[in-house]
Amino acid sequence: MLDSRARLLRTAVGFALVPAKAPDLRLLHCWLDTWTGIGDVVAGMARQEYDLELRRYNGRGWRAVFFQSGFEHSLTSHVGAGWAPSPWRAVQQAARDALAKSETGEAAPRDWTQTNESPP
Repeated sequence: MLDSRARLLRTAVGFALVPAKAPDLRLLHCWLDTWTGIGDVVAGMARQEYDLELRRYNGRGWRAVFFQSGFEHSLTSHVGAGWAPSPWRAVQQAARDALAKSETGEAAPRDWTQTNESPP
């Protein structure tokens, strides 16, 4: 079950994945669609006991993967994953995925073919 901070983080990340047409969403994007925003999401996820791996693939996009803290990290043990053209979008997708699975108690997928994300 998610605590109140995790629910707030999940809500912010969820709204950040909505296109910024409304003024309030533009403000959210100005904050979260930056390297500072990535740092804030990562700090919030660290409070929830998650580690991040973020990789860039030669201008083709970014892959963000969250893992449970304290476990050896491999693609078969990830909790949340995201693939996107920008690093902030990939981190937002991965955070939303990890927090949603944490709330529902769903097990992590065993490989990329079981997620909605494209492999690198």
